[in-house]
Amino acid sequence: MQELEGKHILLGVTGSISAFKAIGLASKLTQAGALVDVVATANGLRLAPAAAFEAVTHRKCYIDTFADTDDLSANHVSIGARSDLALIAPCSANMLAKIAHGIADDKLSTTMLAVQCPVWVAPAMNCHMYGSASVQENLSILRRRGVGIVEPDSGNLACGYAGKGRMPEPDRLIDLCTNILARRNLLAGKRVIVTAGPTREYIDAVRYISNPSSGKMGYACARAAQLCGASVELVSGPTELPTPAGVERIDVVSAADMAQAVFERFDRADIVIMSAAVADYTPKSRCAHKMHKTGKEAQIDLVPTVDILAELGNRRRKDQFLCGFCMETENLVERAKEKRSKKKVDLIVANDLSRAGAGFGCNTNIVTLITEADVLSLDMASKDDVARRIIDMIAQMMGECGDADGF
Repeated sequence: MQELEGKHILLGVTGSISAFKAIGLASKLTQAGALVDVVATANGLRLAPAAAFEAVTHRKCYIDTFADTDDLSANHVSIGARSDLALIAPCSANMLAKIAHGIADDKLSTTMLAVQCPVWVAPAMNCHMYGSASVQENLSILRRRGVGIVEPDSGNLACGYAGKGRMPEPDRLIDLCTNILARRNLLAGKRVIVTAGPTREYIDAVRYISNPSSGKMGYACARAAQLCGASVELVSGPTELPTPAGVERIDVVSAADMAQAVFERFDRADIVIMSAAVADYTPKSRCAHKMHKTGKEAQIDLVPTVDILAELGNRRRKDQFLCGFCMETENLVERAKEKRSKKKVDLIVANDLSRAGAGFGCNTNIVTLITEADVLSLDMASKDDVARRIIDMIAQMMGECGDADGF
């Protein structure tokens, strides 16, 4: 596996009964050419001994934060800095809580604060523990920060229950590591603009016209592009989301603000992903003060906002890639095809608001990717997974056009 050759992989091992599987995982990663740094918790080593990890990796197993203080390569900062990928497998409920809330009270949790590489966790625990509100909330926190979650398998558990909570087999995790590392240079050297969230069109000092967009899909696209090596600028309407690591964020409010921010940066961009839910209309005039109730009917005159995507389609160079989004409640594919052609874009991501699990506020999405030649319908998936599919499609299309070196 060429993608793993010479790569530094931080393998975290915690106190789950699945810890014994991590020995086989460490062995297979090493056989594939990876340099595996096992960082284990005390409870993890009660289930899988340090000697076993050291035997299969031919490297030290790290346990104690304050051990080997004379060896700078063994401290948490050095381990985090040299890692190309961090994978905690198995990841206990306790470790999920620690990394979700920044607790650093052992070698592994302290090291996780220092890593600068992609981070993935493979939760493994009793099915009722996995389904608990606290564990699910911690997983949501980590997803919002861009941490990848390997969903546990379902089946008979060591505790005697049957359900979702088993750590996936090592071969599946090897495939995951290979795929992640293969993607790290997918967009290397490319400049990407992503728009996300809603816009607000103010009527007066306190009221505005907007929509329920959370920005989750756009932020996921920005995160996915950055993890593939791109330089990413995220032009964001008002959201409650944290900025993805390594991404430059430009905050805007109105459609006019977003248009200005995008147009100013467009000439130097290689790829633009317009996922924001931009208002189509804005009040013709804005009252500088709060409008007071009079008991009478009121009328607000609206005028069209700038069609940012259409303007980019008219301005674009041949070497620039445009991706737009289309949200409909009926005739999804037909309207998306019409939009793609009319606005001169390469790829339209269409989703149907009428389907459960798609649209505003969800952590999942159901989309159809539409190009000039193809219509590809994807099953429901997390927005991070959908974003990765979008980035893969963009990279593939640019490569086919001979425009992307190294694709």
